[in-house]
Amino acid sequence: MPQFAFFKKQFVPLSEARVGIMTHALNYGTACFEGIRGNWNGDQGQMYLFRLEDHYRRLLKSCHILKIRLPYTADQLSQITVELVAKNAYEEDIYVRPIAYKSSETVGVRLHNLEDDFFLFVTPFGPYLDADKGAKCCISSWRRIDDNMIPPRAKVTGLYVNSALAKTEAWENGYDEAILLSQDGHVSEGSGENIFVVLDGNLVTPPSSDNILKGITRDAVIQIARNELSLDVVERPLDRSELYIADECFMTGTAANVTPVVEIDRRSVGSGKVGKITRQIQRVYHDIIRGKDAKYSRWCTPAYPTKTKARNKKG
Repeated sequence: MPQFAFFKKQFVPLSEARVGIMTHALNYGTACFEGIRGNWNGDQGQMYLFRLEDHYRRLLKSCHILKIRLPYTADQLSQITVELVAKNAYEEDIYVRPIAYKSSETVGVRLHNLEDDFFLFVTPFGPYLDADKGAKCCISSWRRIDDNMIPPRAKVTGLYVNSALAKTEAWENGYDEAILLSQDGHVSEGSGENIFVVLDGNLVTPPSSDNILKGITRDAVIQIARNELSLDVVERPLDRSELYIADECFMTGTAANVTPVVEIDRRSVGSGKVGKITRQIQRVYHDIIRGKDAKYSRWCTPAYPTKTKARNKKG
């Protein structure tokens, strides 16, 4: 079954969605994007897109920062996404990647006097990190980008060179993931995830002032912790050494979902195993994103018509 993309305002075969080598965004990183999870529920024969409009509201904010003008609202982008996902009809977890970009084929560093465009594609996507066993992390030698360098609250493609440097450094040194510190030495986030720790029974996570991306999964976990587990959630600066003495630690993100951290800089986190609170949050989150918890149905957008069989299976 052929795959489809949304490109130049129409649905086309994925193989036909191509940009030229002079495209400004390719040469200068002048694009912004989102990552949206589609979670397959085999019992219901349904694909659920998690917090779809929230992702597009954030994308439009990123566009505003990067001076990209799109002719779509968040609701229109959501409708396009549902239609594209239905056309591809996967029966497994997927990753949806919308990109708004400077599409002019021209040379010169700037944001002004350039054309803007948008494309969207879908791809199968399994676990990003081992959510059962847990991840081993290190503190990266690379510092997190600062708001007055490239705004980290915007998902700008060029910004992710910072993350790529940290991720590969960690991998080459035998770790699963990197944790970046801010310019003043506070814990910021992973290469593609927000971070939480359990300290003295409270859930603690870095604030936006420490140059984090305000993650949509992060927000969901904060609500789950408060509403379902009755936990106090504190957003405050977090020191590196607090990671070492935490009872539990986990990372959150569209790709990572809720991934436990069991070791940091060759030091075990708590018992060195997945913690009780982390497991509880994982279970609740897993049910929510697959449309199994009616209380949070507002977060899940079904992509397939009722009783319509999907077609694209892995392998």
